Amino acid sequence: MTQAPNPQIYHRDSLPSFNRGGGNATTPLVTRASGTRQMLSGTTTIAPGGAIPLHTHNCEECIVVLDGWGYFDIDGEATRIERHDAGWVPEEVPHRVRNGSDTEPMTILWVYASVDATRTLVETGETRPVSAEHDPSRRTVSNS
Repeated sequence: MTQAPNPQIYHRDSLPSFNRGGGNATTPLVTRASGTRQMLSGTTTIAPGGAIPLHTHNCEECIVVLDGWGYFDIDGEATRIERHDAGWVPEEVPHRVRNGSDTEPMTILWVYASVDATRTLVETGETRPVSAEHDPSRRTVSNS
């Protein structure tokens, strides 16, 4: 039997962020490099007036608003979300998060039910691993 990895604490401000385009940035938290075998988590900051493109995943996702407010579009229905609100999306359901403010960023925590989560963009059909967004060549900020 394989020994379980050691628990870890992550301080978001000391982790690198990665450019998602449009002024949006993602900070991975729990990843395969952490030793997880089943989940993937991180935060995404969405620029004022910005949005994450409409997409689906190959697994369930939960999001929690950490700061700001906006809309969670799930399968064609928009719902206003604010700080500490949470949303859950089953696999293969189109969704996105939009920042409702034109002046303040919005930050969400996301958790995928699979360390091998993929994202398929609805507009193009392109599918890639979520972890591909954590490529060092896309690094925008190193808070360490």
